[in-house]
Amino acid sequence: MNKTELVKNAVTLRKQIVDVCYRSKAGHVGGSLSGIDILNVLYNHEMNIDPKEPKKDDRDRFILSKGHIAEALFVTLSNRGFFDASELETFSCAGSKYIGHPNNKINGVEMNTGALGHGLALGVGMAIAAKMDHKDYRTYVMMGDGEQAEGSIWEAAMAASHYNLDNLVAILDRNGLQISGTTEDVMSLKDIKAKWTGFGFEVIEINGNDYDEILDAFDKAKTIKGKPTLILAHTIKGKGVSFMENEVAWHHGVLNNEQYHQAMSELGGAI
Repeated sequence: MNKTELVKNAVTLRKQIVDVCYRSKAGHVGGSLSGIDILNVLYNHEMNIDPKEPKKDDRDRFILSKGHIAEALFVTLSNRGFFDASELETFSCAGSKYIGHPNNKINGVEMNTGALGHGLALGVGMAIAAKMDHKDYRTYVMMGDGEQAEGSIWEAAMAASHYNLDNLVAILDRNGLQISGTTEDVMSLKDIKAKWTGFGFEVIEINGNDYDEILDAFDKAKTIKGKPTLILAHTIKGKGVSFMENEVAWHHGVLNNEQYHQAMSELGGAI
């Protein structure tokens, strides 16, 4: 997709997220709406993937380390053709494989995730494997900013730098909010760019809801040699729905009927 098509598709994806969360009375709608623009670009523009052959050897890999926004990944995968969107009607239902975190029973999902702090280490392993096997595929990992308090993130970051993993792109969804408050109140990140730079990453800082900046960041990441890249994506939690934007209550919130219709009405136009 080109930029115009991606922007239009984002409206569809956001409406699907809200619909899935409303009908299931579950899901992490705020973070899903903040991170969906990155997922949209990855799956519809950036990554070498084939829904008809989800396990092809040369495919790019994606790990959703902040696995609690599973519904954002699921609607993106269905939108890309990995499975029919009607399957998401069972989201969070008993016996459904479409549960609150990604699992590899679902076409297009590489690894089970959700226990925070582990996704980057998985991505490091995949990137090392590509180097060892002389393969060209790239690995992408999306993390949350609340997740940065996990020590395993920084162990993985050291390894990524040590092994010069220029085929690894980490993405930090920096919306500033986590389940119990702002990231700065819960566990201050201070100068997070300086931290990642200090761990040996090339840091590209962007507005993570702006398509020009997202597309440019992924293009630049492909030019970085000899070290891994972190895309520091400043986003808005609840992006696109006025009463959710920058509100910590919508980290995990259940929409009532009135809120659902307001959200869908707002998302009917351009974002």
